[in-house]
Amino acid sequence: MAAAMAVKAKNPAPVVPLERTVTLPTAMTMPVEELSGLTALLYGPTKIGKSTWASQSDNPLFLATEPGLNHLKRFEVVIDSWQTLLETCALLVKGAHPYKTIVIDTIDNAYLMCRRHICEKNNITDPGDLEYGKGHSLVNGEFHRVLTRLAQLPYGLFLISHSQEIEIKTRTGKFMKTVPTLPGKSRSIVLGLVDVVLYADMEVVIDENENATERRVVRTKPSSAYEAGDRTGKLPPVLPLEYPAFTKAWSIASGKSAPGVHVTTPTPESAELPRKE
Repeated sequence: MAAAMAVKAKNPAPVVPLERTVTLPTAMTMPVEELSGLTALLYGPTKIGKSTWASQSDNPLFLATEPGLNHLKRFEVVIDSWQTLLETCALLVKGAHPYKTIVIDTIDNAYLMCRRHICEKNNITDPGDLEYGKGHSLVNGEFHRVLTRLAQLPYGLFLISHSQEIEIKTRTGKFMKTVPTLPGKSRSIVLGLVDVVLYADMEVVIDENENATERRVVRTKPSSAYEAGDRTGKLPPVLPLEYPAFTKAWSIASGKSAPGVHVTTPTPESAELPRKE
């Protein structure tokens, strides 16, 4: 018996090759040059103008997970559940539509819908009801799966979130930092997925007469005071919270001409889808 088992171990069953469905690339994939291929997170205080900014993008479709767009003329699908979001994504994948930018407003509510979907599917009231963290893993896995699929589509993907301050502890002390309102793990998923993280903020400007005024800006570079980042390297640290200024900065960095929109220099501080009723 032992000898037979030894022979079997030395002569394992031959591996049957799987049917080939993947081919290796023959050309390099180039960096994203068009905004239609950009995945971005825009977050900031309530009513600062995030949705208005996104509404000026190229042929946007809003996937509205919460009210607050009544001031805008827009194409939208009201997303009232994760299942509605999945069905809308399936229509977007087919490509029989004119939209070039997908706006999820807000991604915070989309995550809560995903969480509720997983709980209902597993007949639980909270992801923590499943042992060994399985519930949270299922939620985060589903959330990551759908966002990744959307990011892979040939459209721009803009995720809108609110902002909050959290306490950061280090070996030398602690400090406050402004971050998106997504819960910890889902925030990490989104930050790891997007090309740029844009923080919508108010900046104080002092004129030559020492009068102080405020302006709405977008911050694009990392800071200990707030979450931001630009993997493309195309954007200046500070821009007006105006979509034309964003597109001009992108076009200039990409070596393309753009309309004459003023872009501020950095400061030291600085066909319709069905509507779900």
